[in-house]
Amino acid sequence: MYKEKIDQYIDSQKEQMVEDLKSLVRIDSQKTEAKPGKPFGEGAASVLEAGIRLMERAGLSTRNYENYVIVGDLYPEKEKQLDILAHLDVVPVSEDWTVTAPFDPKVVDGKIYGRGTADDKGPAIAALYAMKAVKDLEIPLKKGVRLILGSDEECGSSDLEYYYGQEKEAPMSFTPDADFPLINLEKGALHKTFEASFEEGKELPRILSVDGGLKVNVVPGKAVAVVEGISKDLLVAAANEAEQEQHVQIQWEEAEGKTKIEVKGVSAHASTPDQGVNAVTALLKLLQKLPFAPCAGVEKLNRVLSLFPHGETDGTSLGVKMEDEISGALTMNLGIFHFEPTHLEGMFDSRIPVCGNDENMTKVVTKVLEENGFAVESGMMSQPHYVDPSSDLVQKLLACFEAYTGIQGQPLAIGGGTYVHHLKNGVAFGCAMPGVDNAMHGDNEFMELDTLFMSAKIFANAIVALCGVEEEK
Repeated sequence: MYKEKIDQYIDSQKEQMVEDLKSLVRIDSQKTEAKPGKPFGEGAASVLEAGIRLMERAGLSTRNYENYVIVGDLYPEKEKQLDILAHLDVVPVSEDWTVTAPFDPKVVDGKIYGRGTADDKGPAIAALYAMKAVKDLEIPLKKGVRLILGSDEECGSSDLEYYYGQEKEAPMSFTPDADFPLINLEKGALHKTFEASFEEGKELPRILSVDGGLKVNVVPGKAVAVVEGISKDLLVAAANEAEQEQHVQIQWEEAEGKTKIEVKGVSAHASTPDQGVNAVTALLKLLQKLPFAPCAGVEKLNRVLSLFPHGETDGTSLGVKMEDEISGALTMNLGIFHFEPTHLEGMFDSRIPVCGNDENMTKVVTKVLEENGFAVESGMMSQPHYVDPSSDLVQKLLACFEAYTGIQGQPLAIGGGTYVHHLKNGVAFGCAMPGVDNAMHGDNEFMELDTLFMSAKIFANAIVALCGVEEEK
């Protein structure tokens, strides 16, 4: 009934949508040190401030929840039916972007490049304009809808924990922070830190440090080691072999008798570690090829590599390889690692199918790590999230997707945890189209403009379908 009007409206707003998205991308909203009134740092607070200005300009009723989240309500006087959740924080960036700098958005060949264009500032703009369309077209919804924009999704979603500590979730929720057609199943997750202390090995050649990874939910794209006492000929031979075997780039430099070795892999989301090349495990494998003097630290590094072998992403060596029909296989990623002569610490990220539980996952991993001499952080896994595919929420959203794409939508299962993972009746809906790799969490992240505009249209129609329309009097 309203599809044609919505389409025309969004088409008239395309230029402004792009400009608004650029304004958000220009803000470096990585999580930084907390400050008074700014729980996730300056950048996160700044992007929320910019976001609430856009909400107000769109005519929504707004509120800032102490710089954890901001919300914008459409028909706030009515009973709320729908929450739409997106986030404005972003993952770290590298120096390897080529199309543009990460926070200097640029449109090239129908795509807008910049950190957050796909995850999740672009989808947030699509959702905002969907609500703006319904408001400006004066579509008389029976029930209200709220847009929730957070600032800590990439580092644990403590922003939503704060928000839902004060507010009830809506009967229905969706987040445009994944893929079309729709995701109704998210795997469980286990993130744990392990560590070990040991006597310093002072005999040469020796390893002085190893560092890699910034976020546990990202396959580390860079890792660095400092060694001393290794000859150039031995290092060249090992590096050449490693580059061919491990699909990485290796550089080194010598200074004051020490050698700094840098390995560049390929970053990827930890839920799809097979799409990346882990620089940490590649570096550990390179170091294993070199003749360091035996010591407790080297022995512990070798044990880490035996439990997290380079190229293995299914948890086989930790004894937890598993999969099921509806959610697929378990994944494992060594995301953060630090070594010094007397101590090492690592942190892994595992995404667990529905068949996984604390008995066959958490306890097994803990036991194996402890048997290999590592102390392991306590805590249980995050349980999988599942919404019935026959539910009204899923079926109406899929119908909206099909109306614009002609593709028969089937709900999907993923390893990534989205903003709705802990909500009773929430799914992930958009914005990446099937077969399109937006380089999410990687270099040269982008959003296709046609997908951005189509998403806004789909979301507007979804709002109408889920919230209902008052009958004409």
